[in-house]
Amino acid sequence: MNFAQLLFPDFSLILCGYLVCRFTALNRRVWEQVESLVYYFLFPVLLFHSIVKSPLDLSAASSLVGAAVSLAACAIALAYSVPHWPWLGKRIDLRLHAASAQVAFRFNSFILLALADRVAGPQGLLMVAVIIGVCVPIFNIGAVWPMARHANRGFMRELVRNPLIVATASGLVANLLGFGIPYWLEPTVNRIGQASLALGLMAAGAGMQFGSMATAKTLAVVVLALRHAVVPVIAFGLARLFRLDPTQTLVLLTFSAVPTASSCYVLAARMGYNGPYVAGLVTLSTVLGMVSLPFALGVLGKIP
Repeated sequence: MNFAQLLFPDFSLILCGYLVCRFTALNRRVWEQVESLVYYFLFPVLLFHSIVKSPLDLSAASSLVGAAVSLAACAIALAYSVPHWPWLGKRIDLRLHAASAQVAFRFNSFILLALADRVAGPQGLLMVAVIIGVCVPIFNIGAVWPMARHANRGFMRELVRNPLIVATASGLVANLLGFGIPYWLEPTVNRIGQASLALGLMAAGAGMQFGSMATAKTLAVVVLALRHAVVPVIAFGLARLFRLDPTQTLVLLTFSAVPTASSCYVLAARMGYNGPYVAGLVTLSTVLGMVSLPFALGVLGKIP
């Protein structure tokens, strides 16, 4: 499986956004408006549609759901524990950590969907739909919580007002109640989803400032190591603990090793945090996916 070819479109869109913002008249003032459009409209539609388009059979995949939720809890706990590490905590800017911790546990759902189809076929896609429906609300809540706390904003108030969380929660409820998007509206919603991915990645590139990465290199290394090395190993252990079958194990390992979500940048920027730093992490995570995916599927996935 050619992971570089799979991840190249995301990386190239980030690069396009960076070049357009730096070398054309479409400067930061333009891209700030694009970020608002993505955050308040395009991404919420994309998330809602991703969750409702495939029926969730939680009982049929209870072991996989248990493993995925356990993995989510472990990844979030590890990301939040970094400032408390005795040899590292004093070197970490707490506000910068609040914005970047989400990179360690969130995932790019569309890369995951593309990989699931190649790794496990239609059955894998159904399993991924269950994981997305259950874990996206957990991860979005986990991403908002530290930023709301460090910005001295009410956590519940931020949850209720956050469009990504509203979209995922309402999508999960709609799916469980059997609601769906009418067939005649599907083409429009699909196009909105495609636009959200392209503009979200380009906005991340436009907001990226490589100099900002040098201000907190230690934090960047730790966050990306958690995302691309530690979390896949934990997923392997949980697959054994929950006695997942080979197909479920491959899906969980894929879930654990894909690059982080492009919306990490948009969320951090819209909540008033260091967006350029998070954009740099998103870019590096996309590149590191070319290493973590072969490690998870080609090394861990081959262990009997």
